[in-house]
Amino acid sequence: MPLVTGLTHKTWMVFPSVNSTVALDKITRAVLAEGFANVSVDKKLGTLTTQQETTGSGRPQTLRVVVRNDAKGSRVDAVFILPPGQVAPGVSNNLCRVVNAAGQ
Repeated sequence: MPLVTGLTHKTWMVFPSVNSTVALDKITRAVLAEGFANVSVDKKLGTLTTQQETTGSGRPQTLRVVVRNDAKGSRVDAVFILPPGQVAPGVSNNLCRVVNAAGQ
């Protein structure tokens, strides 16, 4: 029940023959294109963290992405966390679009 507990959306994908550094760079650009600000990237760890506050409640929504080497290329894991009482229509499509950016 999103009004009481909040929601977490997760997805992951493996991109054969895509270097993890290249994948992280592409995902960073995709996140910026989606309108996120204050994007924090740690290239050494292969992580991207950002928050957005679009409701006026003062409770930000958090996006975390981890890119790591995989035997076949790179694996990208993404999590979008909504605080209790917030909903985000279309978040699944948007999250998949960000992850798919690694392979484009």
